[in-house]
Amino acid sequence: MLAARGLNNASFSDAYANAHPKRAATIPFDPATQYVSTTGVHEFVPPGEGDLRGPCPGLNAMANHGYIPHNGVATIDEFVDGTDQVFGMGFDLALFLSVYGTAMDGDLLTGTFSIGGPTAIGALLGENGLTGSHNNYEADVSPTRGDLYQYGNNYQVQLSQFQQLYDLDPTRSSYTVDLLTDYRRTRFQQSITNNPYFCNGPVSGIAVQPAAYLFIFHFMANKSAEYPEGLLNGDVLKSFYSITGPDENLVYTPGNERIPDNWYKNAIGFEYGLVQFVVDLNLIALANPQFLSIGCNTGTVNTFTPVDVADITGGVYNAQTLLEGNNLACFVLELVVMALPTPVGALVGLISQLLDAVNPILEQFTCPKLLEINESVLEQFPGWSGPGA
Repeated sequence: MLAARGLNNASFSDAYANAHPKRAATIPFDPATQYVSTTGVHEFVPPGEGDLRGPCPGLNAMANHGYIPHNGVATIDEFVDGTDQVFGMGFDLALFLSVYGTAMDGDLLTGTFSIGGPTAIGALLGENGLTGSHNNYEADVSPTRGDLYQYGNNYQVQLSQFQQLYDLDPTRSSYTVDLLTDYRRTRFQQSITNNPYFCNGPVSGIAVQPAAYLFIFHFMANKSAEYPEGLLNGDVLKSFYSITGPDENLVYTPGNERIPDNWYKNAIGFEYGLVQFVVDLNLIALANPQFLSIGCNTGTVNTFTPVDVADITGGVYNAQTLLEGNNLACFVLELVVMALPTPVGALVGLISQLLDAVNPILEQFTCPKLLEINESVLEQFPGWSGPGA
């Protein structure tokens, strides 16, 4: 079971500690296999004309260092290999994210996906890329990027938001999961208060939004013998977010995200994968049930209106049962599987691999069978399909 019932009243830090007992003592550190090169073929090269960069700092850094194609358009295999080489992301989680992104907003025939907007040809074919996947793969309440319908831009860092993130630790020495969760609570309320078109969708809000915060620590924290789970300080944070300058005069250079020098990824055999992610997602939701409120503002600020989870799931889940046992993990995994298209082209074998990874988890968790997902209940909100749609 992901988490014992009754954790709702416990602090997140206590719940997290209970789920990760003395884990750091069991994690090895091998500088030879965990070192991530930033020299030679992986020396930093800023994006040039025609190169695509988008809202994900990690993917932008991978492209700038040649761990995926420098133009920002990669195959699923390249995403899976690159996220392993750079971050130590588990194969199942990398495949999960890459297949979903490609299936929803990429090229189904070639199995490629843009980390920014669509290519010229892709735009003609209806591809959106990561930048154009709002309420689908990209979501409101980003740590550093602005809500699309608030700023008209969802891929550039808003310095005011980065400053909030940076100031979480005044010493700039250690940004932790619980600090990042505190910040997510702040950002969630800011979107309700400032974005008249804010939406918290079934996949974009329940799965993608928490990933944006969890991944900051689990993939950006620098591993060492002293800190095998990682230590994330201000300099590392600035590097991954393309921020330079002294604390009192921070400067953002779009698209110039860097992997820090002398940087080490997750240990081999201790990659952060799909099961670890849904464990963390579940624990955070137990302590912060407001994150599970699916719904939107109605066109003016402070009008957040939730919809009934039972209406979305055909009664399989409701607001109460979603927080019981493994149900939240089941809900997230089933949602994404149900969103996958009929396999064609390069996706045939990859979707089969993804199902091979997900189905045993669903069986292990004894998940209720979700037969439908009804997102039409969200069409009443102007922020769901876009203002004026």
